[in-house]
Amino acid sequence: MGKKYTYLFREGNENMRELLGGKGANLAEMSNLGMPVPYGFTITTEACTQYYKDGEKINDEIKEQIFEYLDKLEKQSGKKLGDKENPLLVSVRSGARASMPGMMDTILNLGLNDEVVETVAELTKNERFAYDSYRRFIQMFSDVVMGLNKARFEKIIDDLKAKRGIESDLDLTADDMKELVVLFKQFYESELLESFPQEPKEQLMRAIEAVFKSWDNPRAIYYRRMNNIPSSWGTAVNVQMMVFGNMGNDCGTGVAFTRNPSTGEKKLYGEFLMNAQGEDVVAGVRTPNKIDELKEIAPDAYDQFVNICSTLEKHYRNMQDMEFTIEKGKLFMLQTRNGKRTAQAALKIACDMVDEGMITTDEALMMVEPQQLDSLLHPMFDEKALKKAEPIASALPASPGAACGEIVFSADEAIQQTEAGHKVVLVRLETSPEDIEGMHVAEGVLTVRGGMTSHAAVVARGMGACCVAGCGVLNMHEEEGYFSVGNKKYFRGDVISIDGSTGNVYGEAIKTVPATISGNFERFMRWADERRTLEVRTNADTPRDAKQAYDFGAQGIGLVRTEHMFFDGDRIKAMREMIVAKTAEQRRKALDKILPMQRNDFVGIYEAMNGNPVTIRYLDPPLHEFLPKTKEDIVALAHEMNMRPQDLEQVVADLHEFNPMLGHRGVRLAVTYPEIAEMQTKAVIEAAILVQKEHSEWNLEPEIMIPLVGDLNEFKYVKKVVVRTADDLLKKANMKLNYHVGTMIEIPRAALLSDQIAEEAEFFCFGTNDLTQLTYGFSRDDAGAFLSDYYDKRIFEQDPFVHLDQQGVGRLIRYSVKKGKETRPDIHLGICGEHGGDPESIEFCHRVGLNYVSCSPFRVPIARLAAAQAAIKND
Repeated sequence: MGKKYTYLFREGNENMRELLGGKGANLAEMSNLGMPVPYGFTITTEACTQYYKDGEKINDEIKEQIFEYLDKLEKQSGKKLGDKENPLLVSVRSGARASMPGMMDTILNLGLNDEVVETVAELTKNERFAYDSYRRFIQMFSDVVMGLNKARFEKIIDDLKAKRGIESDLDLTADDMKELVVLFKQFYESELLESFPQEPKEQLMRAIEAVFKSWDNPRAIYYRRMNNIPSSWGTAVNVQMMVFGNMGNDCGTGVAFTRNPSTGEKKLYGEFLMNAQGEDVVAGVRTPNKIDELKEIAPDAYDQFVNICSTLEKHYRNMQDMEFTIEKGKLFMLQTRNGKRTAQAALKIACDMVDEGMITTDEALMMVEPQQLDSLLHPMFDEKALKKAEPIASALPASPGAACGEIVFSADEAIQQTEAGHKVVLVRLETSPEDIEGMHVAEGVLTVRGGMTSHAAVVARGMGACCVAGCGVLNMHEEEGYFSVGNKKYFRGDVISIDGSTGNVYGEAIKTVPATISGNFERFMRWADERRTLEVRTNADTPRDAKQAYDFGAQGIGLVRTEHMFFDGDRIKAMREMIVAKTAEQRRKALDKILPMQRNDFVGIYEAMNGNPVTIRYLDPPLHEFLPKTKEDIVALAHEMNMRPQDLEQVVADLHEFNPMLGHRGVRLAVTYPEIAEMQTKAVIEAAILVQKEHSEWNLEPEIMIPLVGDLNEFKYVKKVVVRTADDLLKKANMKLNYHVGTMIEIPRAALLSDQIAEEAEFFCFGTNDLTQLTYGFSRDDAGAFLSDYYDKRIFEQDPFVHLDQQGVGRLIRYSVKKGKETRPDIHLGICGEHGGDPESIEFCHRVGLNYVSCSPFRVPIARLAAAQAAIKND
C-alpha cells in the first residue's frame, strides 16, 4: 500500500496536527471525546504538498483514496452524494496546522444540483431552505473555485430585494430564492461560457483542488509571511457532512469562545444567528445575537454547548474558539481551536489559568505570542483628553487599543498612504480576507457591519490591531469619498480616532500617553525573567530611549550608535569643520567642539541605565553622509564655513564613493583619522568618571565597540589608540575603572577569523544587518525592489533582514562563536541587529550560546518573553 492521504475523523487524534492540520486534528479529537461532530474525513497536508509537486494536479492515487473515503462517509451517514432519494451534502474546508482564520477557502452545501435541490425541498418540506442553500452553493463555488467576485452575486441579491421592496435577506421568499438560482446560473454561464456543474463528484474534486490552491492565494501568502508560517506545511482539506442552521427558526449557527478574547474574562463569549449558515456570522452581513440569548431560544442545545465548552477548555488547557450549528434543535460541533485573543486577554487568561491550577508557569509563558505584546507597548489615549472629546458614534469594542489616523476606504489606499508616511484608519462596510494587508498597515479598523466574531474582529485581535465593529450609524458613501454620521460628513483624509476598548469613535485626533508595564503584564514578565538565560539589552542613542528601554526591563545597552549624535545643530557644523580640515591639528580643533556634547550624551545614557552595561559603537558611516548633496546646499554651507564653494565641492567630490557600504567607514575611519577615536574615547571615559563619582554604588564598565573590523591588525591599531587615551585619563583622574574593548562582527571575514580577532577583542557583538547584507551581497535599502519577486516565485519565504537567515548567516555566527570561545573562553557574545527583537532569531541566539540580545526599546518585553520561550523549548 502506498502513502495514506485520507483519514476518517475517528481515525485521527490531536497529536496528528502536522498531518491532519489543526482543524482536522481537533475534529478527530472531538469525535474521540464523544462530542456531536458531523461525520467526515480529512485529506492530509501531504496530499497538498504532493499536489504542488505534481504541477498543481491531484494525482490518481490521491483521487482513488478520496473516493474510497467518500464511500465510507456515505456508509456512516446513510446518505449518498448526488442521490435523488437521500442525498448527502458536504462542506469542503481548509485546515492548516497553524490557525489562519479567513485566509483560505471554504465551500458549503456541495452536492446540490437542479435535481438534488428538489429532493432536499421535498425531504425537508422547506422549499425556501433548499433553494437558499443552492444559491449559496452556486455563489461560493463560483467565487472560490472559479474566481467570480462574490460582490457581483451580492449585487444580484440587492437588485432583487430592491425590486421586491424589501431590506433583509430573510424576507426573500422561496420563489425569490428560485429566481436567484436562475439568475446566478445565468451570470455564471455568461461570465465563464460554461454551464454550472451538475455532477457532484466533479464539484467535489474541483472544490478540493480550489482549497489546495487557496494555500497559495495572495492573502494566505501575506499572512504566512506576517506570522512566519512555512509554505512547505501545506493545508489539509476536511470533507464533512453538512448540518444546516438555515432550515428554519429552530436552526442556527454560531461562534463562541470559552473566555472573552478581548478582555480575558472567564465567561462564555460569542454570537449566533438563527436560520443562518456559519458564513453569515463571520462575514458580518447580519448583526448577530449574543450567546447568552441562546439559552432562551434553544435551552437544551445551550446547556449541552456549555458543558462541551468546559470539557474542551480543560482538555486543551487553553481558551477555545468554537463553531457550532443547531439543526432542528440538535447541537453539532464543527470546530474547536485555541482562540485568537488580544494581548491583554492573553496575559489575563495565562495568569488566571495558573491561579486556577490548570497550567504551569512554563505553559503560561508558551501561551502568549511574543509579538502580541507589541500592542501593549505603544501609547494609549490620554484619559483627560478622552473626557473632553465627544464621540461621534459608539459600536462594538472588537479589539482593544488606540488608533488615530486619516480615513481611507480600501486596503489599497491604506497601503499607499502608509507608504507615503501617513497614519491611517481603515473604514469599511465590512472587511473580507482580501483586506488583510491593508488591515496590517492601518493603525486601526472601523466597520459598519459585523459583530465581535466577524472577520475584522478576529483578524484584528490576532494582529494586535485596534478594531471597532458594527458601527451601524455610519452611512458609507465610499465612491464619493466620505461617510456621514447624522448631518456631519467625514471625508477621505480627515483624521478620526477609534478606541477599541470602549467602541467609541471620535471625529478628531486625540492625545496619547506612553504605555506602562503593570498588573498581569508585570507578573507575566517576572515569570519570563526567571525562566530565560539570555540577557536582554537595548539599542538606544539618547537618554530618553535608554530610560524607556530600562522601564521596559532592559538590562543594559547593546548598541549606542554615536553617529546619530552628530547631526544636530552645532554638532553637524563642528563635524563638517572636521571633515574639511586639512591637518590633524585642524581636525582636533573641530573635534574639541564636539567632545563636551558627546560626553554629556554619554552621561545621560549611563544615568538612564542605572549602572547597567553600556556598549558604545564608534563612528560607523562614511563622512560624505554629513555633507550636503545639491549645489545650492553646498554653496550655502560654503558661505557659512567661510570657504569657496568650489573648495567645498572638491571635498564632496573627493569623498564620493561608488559603494559607500563597502567604503571608507567604521574602523577604516579610525585608522585614517585616529583623532576621531581619541575624541570618542575621551567622551566615553570622562563621562564614566563623572557618573561613577556621582554614583559610587554603581560599578560602571564601559564597553567600546569598534565597527566593521575585518582583520586583527586594524583592530589592534585602533585598540591601542583607545587604551592609550583611556588609561591616560584614568591615571590623571587617579581612578580605577574597568572598561572593555571589543568589536562588531559584521564582515564575513571577521566571522571566519574570530579565533584571531578574539586574541585582542574582549567581546563580540554580531551586527546582523550588515552581516546579512555582506553575506547575501545585496543592500537592505534596495532589496525591497526585488524581494517581492522572490516571494512570488517561492525563492524566498521571508525577508532575511526580518528573520535571521539561519542557514547562511547563522552558520557564520555559529562558527564565529565556536572559534571565539576557543581563543577566549570567557568572551562575551551578543547580537544587536534588527534580528535582536525577532522571536525566531532570539531562539537561534539561545541555541548557539550568546550571552545577550539587543533590540529597540519597544521590543524589549517581546525579547524577554521570546528568550524565556527559547529556554523552555530547548532546555
